[in-house]
This record gives sequence, C-alpha cells and structure tokens, in this order.
Amino acid sequence: MLSSFKLFRQRFIRIVLISNLFSQIGIWVRNFAILLYVVDKTEGNALYVSLVSVAEYAPMFVFSFIGGVFADRWKPRKTLVWCDFLSAASVGLVWLALLSGIWEAVLLTTLISSVLSQFSQPAGMKWFKIHVADELAQPAMSLLQTLFAVFMVLGPVLGTGVYQTFGIQASIGITGISFLMSAAALLFVPPDRPGGVQEAAAPLSVIRDMKAGIRYVAGRKTLLLLSLCFLLVGLGVGLISPLGVFVVTEKLALPASDLKWLSIPYGLGEIVGGIVTFAFASRIAPSRLLVLGLLVNAAGIILTGLSGMLWLAMFAQFVIALLQPAIFIGNQTLVMQHTEAEYIGRVTGIRTPLMSGAMLLMMGLAGVLKNKFPLEWIYGFAGLCLAAGCLAVLPLFRIRGDASGTGEAV
Repeated sequence: MLSSFKLFRQRFIRIVLISNLFSQIGIWVRNFAILLYVVDKTEGNALYVSLVSVAEYAPMFVFSFIGGVFADRWKPRKTLVWCDFLSAASVGLVWLALLSGIWEAVLLTTLISSVLSQFSQPAGMKWFKIHVADELAQPAMSLLQTLFAVFMVLGPVLGTGVYQTFGIQASIGITGISFLMSAAALLFVPPDRPGGVQEAAAPLSVIRDMKAGIRYVAGRKTLLLLSLCFLLVGLGVGLISPLGVFVVTEKLALPASDLKWLSIPYGLGEIVGGIVTFAFASRIAPSRLLVLGLLVNAAGIILTGLSGMLWLAMFAQFVIALLQPAIFIGNQTLVMQHTEAEYIGRVTGIRTPLMSGAMLLMMGLAGVLKNKFPLEWIYGFAGLCLAAGCLAVLPLFRIRGDASGTGEAV
C-alpha cells in the first residue's frame, strides 16, 4: 500500500494528475452544458440531441487508429500540449459563434475535442510508458482511474450546475480555460527527449506504420487475448447500458424516477473501488486484478437481472462498480507492460474502437432484444460475455514475457 502512495513523490505523476484534473473539469462542463443547451434550444428535438452523442463517439472509429499512428510518430508531451491548446482554441471560436447567434456551433466543440482526444489518449499512454517504471504502472493507472471515477459521479453535477447558474457562454468559457490550464500544467514536465522513434518518417509511410501496428498486435498472444477481452467486455456492458430503467420498472415494480437508487450505489462503488484499487495495486498482479474484476462484474450483472428487491439490486450495482476499475486498470497495465514504447500508440488506437464499437453495436440491439427476450436472459447473456472475457485471458497466467511475440509458458 505504501508503495502506491510513493507515486505522489514523483513530479511527473503530480503534474499529470493536475493536468487531468483540469481537463476533466473542461470535459464534463462542456458535455453537460452543451447537452442541456441543445435540449433547451431545440425543445428536446431527438435528432439534435442524438447529434451530440454522434459528435462525441463517431471520431473514435474514424480517427482512433490514425491518432495512434501519429502518437507513435510525434513527441508525446508536444502532442498532449497541442491537443489541449487546440481544444481551447476551438472553444474560443465557438464562443465567438455563439455571440453571433450561431448556436449550432456548440456541436463543433464536442466534435473537435473528440477528434483531438484520439491523438492525445494514445500519446498519453506512450508518455506513461516512457516516464513510469513497469512496477509503478498499475498504481499510476489506478490513481488516474480514481480521478475519473470521482468525475463520473461529480461531473454531471458540476456540468449541470455551471450551465444552470451561468449559462452556455460562461460554460464554454470555463471549458476553454480548463483546457488551457491542462496544457499549462504539462509545460512543467521537461521537454521530450530529441530523436523520437518515428518522427522523421516520411508522410507516405503512415500506411506502412498502420500495417506494422496490426502485425505487432497480431503477433503477440498477450495483446490478442487482451483485445478479445476488451471486445467481450464492450459487448456485455453495451447490452445492459440502456436497460437499467427496465430493471427499476419491471423487476422492481417502481417508477422510472427511482433509477437514481441504482445510480447512487454505482457512483459510490466507482469512487471506493478506485481508491481501494490504488491503495493495493502494487500488491496484486495485473492479470489477477483483471480476472477478479471480470468475475465479480459478471456475477453482479447476472444478480441485477435476477433481483426482485431494491436492496439486492443496489448491492449488485455497488459490487459491479467496486470492481469495475480493476478491469480497466488490469487490462491497461498489461498492455503497457507487454508493448514497446514505439508501438504503444498504435496498440491503443486498435483497441479503442474494439470496445467502443462493441458497446455501440449492443446499445443499438438492446431495444430489439428487450422486446424478444426476458430481462433476466439479457442480463444473463451480458454477464456471460464478461465471464467469456475472463476465460479469454486465463492463458495469461501461463505466459511470461511477450517481447518476442510468442510468449513463454510457465
């Protein structure tokens, strides 16, 4: 436990944490202010409201792999600083557009920031790989996951409160300032070392780099198994994401407004789980952390579908959220440990659309399946998806070292 808290002594970790704090403020204020503004402006027009989600998620499929390629070619700190700066600049342009009465421009803020995040996220993973020792990778990822978990709970409250109190223009302004502060914090980290791995590569080699990234993942059993696990988790989580309200109305026979009683223990579990995982991350192997999270989440999802009592459903939601950070932390740590720095961006760029694509696919099918099958069956199938993800990564316990791409049995 003490070794995890030693992270705070590292200047790099402290600065990254401060930067992510500012960027999370900007993201949540932006997302909820724009969503509520579009609802108010269009009187709840479903088309415009759905465009907010499209602007947020569509770039994951179009730019994720491309962003990963360039993250491997560019210096990571410079990439992160420029992405934050350009996000702030786009917010400034939208603010000017709002002054001119062009309210539709708010959608551009989400779209541009989402595109830029496809470059910054893999660059951030590469930066961690360079600056953080392998033995500290898991507690470092746990620390960031705890921060994200806190904002999962407080972010909607923050974004809604800022918009309702100050309006859209002030919300956009706060978003821009937050991104600028995030970029400014990163400037306190020493510049990237000269001589980046692929910076001098010719522009025409981008396609070659893409192919090399695919071959790299395909040639490493550990990365293949983790990618399959990520895909299965996306299928399970996406299937039940839109159906929580039916657990309340059908299984528990309560009004839809009581959905909050499932959200509260879930949010609390996210925060507690992030803190506990961070405290003990250095003592638990990432593969075991991943398997534990998958098994508990699978059981919690199945229990949610079977529960007919509110307290039982609340307990299941708390347990799911409590171990959910373990899934992402274990998976990401293993990826960092088994990926060379010059490929980390492309590996991240390949994995991101796998999970998000699986989630969106099952979200689209959830309503159709709900009309054909009992809720218990759907939640049971979602739980089995996570259990299958657990089976997919069990071979990791027999693999030692994957640098050559073949793995070694132990």
